[in-house]
Amino acid sequence: MDTSSKIYVAGHTGLVGSAIRRSLEKHGYTNIVGRTINELNLEDFGATNAFFNAEKPDYVILAAAKVGGIVANNTYRAEFIHTNLQIQNNVVHCSYLHNVKKLLFLGSSCIYPKHCPQPMKENHLLTSELEYTNEPYAIAKIAGLKMCEAYNLQYGTNFISVMPTNLYGPYDNFDLEKSHVLPALLRKMHLARLMAEGDEKAVAKDLGTEDWQPIVEKFGVSKDEVNIWGTGKPFREFLYSEDMADACVFILRNVDFSDLTQGQKEVINTHINIGTGKDSTIGELAALVKKVVGFEGTLNFDSTKPDGTQKKLLDVSKLNAQGWIYQTELEDGIRKMYDWYLKRS
Repeated sequence: MDTSSKIYVAGHTGLVGSAIRRSLEKHGYTNIVGRTINELNLEDFGATNAFFNAEKPDYVILAAAKVGGIVANNTYRAEFIHTNLQIQNNVVHCSYLHNVKKLLFLGSSCIYPKHCPQPMKENHLLTSELEYTNEPYAIAKIAGLKMCEAYNLQYGTNFISVMPTNLYGPYDNFDLEKSHVLPALLRKMHLARLMAEGDEKAVAKDLGTEDWQPIVEKFGVSKDEVNIWGTGKPFREFLYSEDMADACVFILRNVDFSDLTQGQKEVINTHINIGTGKDSTIGELAALVKKVVGFEGTLNFDSTKPDGTQKKLLDVSKLNAQGWIYQTELEDGIRKMYDWYLKRS
């Protein structure tokens, strides 16, 4: 993979894509192309095919996706399966049609069964039913990785799928309704701290309105307490986005599909987990965010709301065996994320 190779990062402005773009630049790759959703609708095959025909990328990183937390996944079920299938089908097929040398498809740890053995190994895929709340998104991602395998086997392409654990970091989605748990907790506690300090002007600026009281009430935020969905007992693994990006670039540079099929009679589950191999409860995570943000109020867990899967810890031995191990511990990563959020605000 030459540093002058043209690399298309689909989703280059999001949490995942922007981190991968920065990692590529750090490693000396300068010929990177990207398009915003307003510039290129990846759900439109004609537009996607025209882009590939014009740009002719050597390598493709498919980080574009419709993503969200448990509330968004369970509310917008049709959108999550339809949008992601459309994007994947178009980008993967165009990568084949235009002879892309290697494609990296990013999935999610939610592809694994609800009651999966822990830690979750790549060969646990499709061994039992999925978690209901994010089933449409998980099915779309499973279809994507199976599509990559199928194209490799039929057409001789070099498409690799990676399944990161829960990610967080700069350019995350901090929407109070649609974000994942960590950025949602961080923003809620940030708002609560501002309210406790009596800085109503800063609260209004953060929420973009002078009429902010109904918003904080809706999401269970006050100067004295923050309400959190679920019991706080489920375990989750979190990986700093910059670490994830370095892992992706490492795999792009050092791993081919043929490396992942050795010894297999039936070629399946060739995807690679990306994570830390460590987890913590949502309660422990919330306490850590509280410490970093400096919120001194009470955390209330609402047990009437769904918890989702009880434990989702990835087995990362396949990736470790390739020579990559994460670098950023959770508290350090949260501090970096909060510093970025404050500067952005």
